[in-house]
Amino acid sequence: MSNSSRDTGPRGAPFEHITSTANEAAKLLKSLDRKKERQETGLFLAEGAHFAEEALGNGWTPAYAFADIAIAGRPATKDLLQRLRERGARVLTATEKVLAAVSGKDNPQGIVTAVHQRHTPLGQLKITGRRRYVALYEVRDPGNLGTVIRTADAAGCDGVILVGQTCDPFSIEAVRATMGSLFAVPLATATPDEFFGWRDDGTLRIIAASMHGDHPHHEATYGDRICILLGNEQTGLPAEVESACDELVRIPMAGRAESLNLAIAAGVMIYEAWRARGYER
Repeated sequence: MSNSSRDTGPRGAPFEHITSTANEAAKLLKSLDRKKERQETGLFLAEGAHFAEEALGNGWTPAYAFADIAIAGRPATKDLLQRLRERGARVLTATEKVLAAVSGKDNPQGIVTAVHQRHTPLGQLKITGRRRYVALYEVRDPGNLGTVIRTADAAGCDGVILVGQTCDPFSIEAVRATMGSLFAVPLATATPDEFFGWRDDGTLRIIAASMHGDHPHHEATYGDRICILLGNEQTGLPAEVESACDELVRIPMAGRAESLNLAIAAGVMIYEAWRARGYER
């Protein structure tokens, strides 16, 4: 017996219906919870209608869209699925059980989308005019990474740069933590040499948060073109990276905590840099 069928749905809109997790498309999407499969396919999962809307609104290319058959006929859902299909997605409906297997959650949201990954080449990030970037050196926690991308988006930063060996920004945990901002913020990757070479091509200042900073973050020289750099959650920035920065600053702490969570520290720095500009873009 086939594990898929054609469901004409309301107003005759044909969507392929998946009845089993043994379906090849379902198995492919389920495999995207593994980094190896994401790398080989160039795809990643985004769960929920909000993420699908953000992907479409920012020009990303969807490959698949799975929708719960129970909501596929609703006008808003049907319209979204049709727009996803117009952008090249293979649109399928499925039972909640199949959708849960694909998303890895017992109570999945009504739509799961597989989207083609997109990186911005470092050289395409402009270092002329007024620019604010955030760079993360060997960040390892996907939740922190996703939260920093979300914060950079909220503060109007021009891009996020991943330096060195970092966690995968397209993992389910990282994507979920961005709350859709992944689709709005240019994301680049670089080796340390490439990162500092990019800085040297212009007049961009790199301001790093460090325990070795000799003045607080609010006294930093936040000029028209800056990049805030933060280090690994456990080890911070290595000495050779700190020595290549233009300025090292510290975030004051009054309690007994030895350090701040990376995403919190990034938020403090990002918003201070924006405040220094009078909250202008």
